[in-house]
Amino acid sequence: MKIGIPKEIKNNESRVGMTPAGVFELTKKNHTVFIQTTAGEGSGFFDKDYQEVGAIILATIEEVYSKSEMIVKVKEPIALEYPLIKENQIVFTYFHFASSEPLTKAMIKSKSVCIAYETVEDEEGTLPLLTPMSEVAGRMAVQQGAKYLEKPIKGRGILLGGVPGVAPGKVLILGAGVVGVQAAKMAAGLGAHVTIMDINMKRLRYVNDVLPNHVTTAFSSEYSIRQLIKTHDLIIGGVLVKGGKAPKLITRDMLKEMRPGTVLVDVAVDQGGCFETTKATTHEDPTYIINDVVHYCVANMPGAVPYTSTIALTNVTLAYILKLANLGWEKACESDLSLSKGLNIVKGEIMYKELEGIFG
Repeated sequence: MKIGIPKEIKNNESRVGMTPAGVFELTKKNHTVFIQTTAGEGSGFFDKDYQEVGAIILATIEEVYSKSEMIVKVKEPIALEYPLIKENQIVFTYFHFASSEPLTKAMIKSKSVCIAYETVEDEEGTLPLLTPMSEVAGRMAVQQGAKYLEKPIKGRGILLGGVPGVAPGKVLILGAGVVGVQAAKMAAGLGAHVTIMDINMKRLRYVNDVLPNHVTTAFSSEYSIRQLIKTHDLIIGGVLVKGGKAPKLITRDMLKEMRPGTVLVDVAVDQGGCFETTKATTHEDPTYIINDVVHYCVANMPGAVPYTSTIALTNVTLAYILKLANLGWEKACESDLSLSKGLNIVKGEIMYKELEGIFG
């Protein structure tokens, strides 16, 4: 199969769809891999690294799309790429269709085969291709939140871990999934006081067992959220609805209950966000302030640490890419139920039920 890896063109997105190690596994199986020149440089991989493992370097994104039967990316195509996608072409990437009507309509119109990393689901019900980026984003949420609590950036002026004689900051985490647990680990490691909330008692019991004693668990309800936001300095939203829009757990009116300089980090922004006041931002302009509350809602957080993120992503996507390349998408999805759940839009038809009717 002819596989194309274009350079990511989303704002400040430095990841690349595959490492040289991943390309090597494809070329030794006699697949042809096209990669756009400098596509890997942001992640620390150079054209010569890809050429040494058999990739063909192409000068433009247009050439990559036109020559390839399958496109392997990191982020969803943006408007400039819509007309480049061909009928029957496989596009394997993070799509997050629920957060973008224009993208959904464009992919329907393209009649391509859209397989979304974020809805590939294994037998245990986990999302193996979303997990590594959720791990990165969960940890980064605390790293970024701690920075934006600083006074020059309009935060409360809190050092998250405190110092002797001064109490540590308080972190509230909504959702005890992969993002939430990783965020709790990081915040606890800094010495912050951490509360993690969920409606799944099984997850809360797991958190209680594996995390330190200064991480407390709470059952999530609107009432309990309203109480806790009054006293917490950093609030992280990490709620996931598979393939669908995230629920709005913090409404606009709740901002008035928070102390000035409180920081909100919405890791669910790719799925529409779990704060009513969420709007997607970029690494170039990551924050905005509403009612004296700092919002950090960058839609590609792991793109800020591309070396780590690209390797972590290729580790989990490669087996599926090989299967698609070796068998073609139809046989690959017939033989692998997990991969078949990644089918979101196929030749103009919505295949993933959570997307049906989401935009009317």
